[in-house]
Amino acid sequence: MPIYWAFLTYMLLKPGVENHEYWFMFNGIDKVLHISIFAMLGFSFIAAFPKIKFSYFFQIILIYAFLTEILQEEMHLGRSMETLDIVADVIGCLLGYYTYKILIKRFF
Repeated sequence: MPIYWAFLTYMLLKPGVENHEYWFMFNGIDKVLHISIFAMLGFSFIAAFPKIKFSYFFQIILIYAFLTEILQEEMHLGRSMETLDIVADVIGCLLGYYTYKILIKRFF
């Protein structure tokens, strides 16, 4: 999990580049990517710490989402802070959290 977290931080804070339009791209694809990568983060976080209280889990993820967005804005590397990215991050983490809980309940 630390490796994924470090990779995620790097990807969220690396300098922005101009995106080329590809056939699979659509308006809002960045939000889908945020939801997807944070769902994996939420899933792996709760899998690594299954006894953590939901409130602690949520606070840690929310702080991480805010910090990465603030750092994107403050580092002036061609990235910008977007409130909807934070919303997508939180939704993704909650999806990962509840997916883990459902799988554990169903299979164990």
